[in-house]
Amino acid sequence: MFKGNKWEWSEVYVLLKILADVKVYAADSELNKFEDVYLPIIKTIREETKGEIKEYTAVEIISIYNNGAKVKELPATEFESESINLLNEFNSKDSNGAFSVESTQNFRDKILCYKLFTSAIDKNDIMVKIIDANTVYSPTIGSSMKFKLGSSPTLLNAGKTTNFIYKIVHNHPDLIRETNDIYKVSGGKNHIDVRGRINKIIEENGTLEYRKMNGQIFEDNLVLIDSNMDRIIAETLLYFYKDGISNCNEMVEKLEQENPMNYGNVNAYRYKFKKFLTAIALGMKPATVWDGLDEATGGYIVVTKEGNVLSYHIYNRKYVEEYLLNNTKYEIASTSRHDFGEVYSENGEDFIKLNLQVRFR
Repeated sequence: MFKGNKWEWSEVYVLLKILADVKVYAADSELNKFEDVYLPIIKTIREETKGEIKEYTAVEIISIYNNGAKVKELPATEFESESINLLNEFNSKDSNGAFSVESTQNFRDKILCYKLFTSAIDKNDIMVKIIDANTVYSPTIGSSMKFKLGSSPTLLNAGKTTNFIYKIVHNHPDLIRETNDIYKVSGGKNHIDVRGRINKIIEENGTLEYRKMNGQIFEDNLVLIDSNMDRIIAETLLYFYKDGISNCNEMVEKLEQENPMNYGNVNAYRYKFKKFLTAIALGMKPATVWDGLDEATGGYIVVTKEGNVLSYHIYNRKYVEEYLLNNTKYEIASTSRHDFGEVYSENGEDFIKLNLQVRFR
């Protein structure tokens, strides 16, 4: 019996739900469905094994093709019934651990869907062919998916590449030792207290001056969004670790108040920050050279806790941007795994690395 967590089962749920509904509804920035705005779906496409393409047509009778050859037909009502059953299983689970769903597993075998999820090398978690009313064409597009059925997913995963380096300007001779001695106890173990260490630096009249990013590729990618993007993000990290602000929309409000870049029009912060979040959502990754183009050409798909599959298509980019800004936050990742939070000396100067990780609220 196959087992998977809510995230892994969710990709199967989206496949079943899309084929049952034959459409994906659009939504506003607050995840409210537009009843009269949707993408008509012609078929969905899965590549579970490299070189083996499975296509599922989205009509009253679902035809299943394997590398272009029709192998099976089933009524769409079966997909609808199984999507409801799987959603009920989601709602009955209190944790995010692995679980099995016998009826869905049997149905997966029936529709030749042998893996819970496909391994996307880019941001395309699902491929669909749609009827595009804006161009009168039927393009095949890829969309990135996020699921609110379990724990909140990350938008930007932490790594050493997402560390920002700050110079510490101070006159306290024992700052390094005293700061690095600050820990907090959790689960019976000592953990680096990053916020406590930042507060110690401030208490000793120290200041933090952004110097550079730890990952050159990520820094170069941010330049494509804006030449000051790394400096803007560096400021928000100080708001997070020093002031305790975590929600991204509140970060922007703080930027507008402080205006660290001395912009004549402070609306620039909201504009640039939304572009930053959307770039991550649709293709940009910290450790991969980015060309500025969206990998997820169809935009963003969100599965709500109620089981609605909602689309933020690139034609409604403003809703994608507003949704991301209003529904994401910063969080502290593992200090040991990502090598940040320690004060260190280099060429007679003291520094500290602060890490960026963004999660959905």
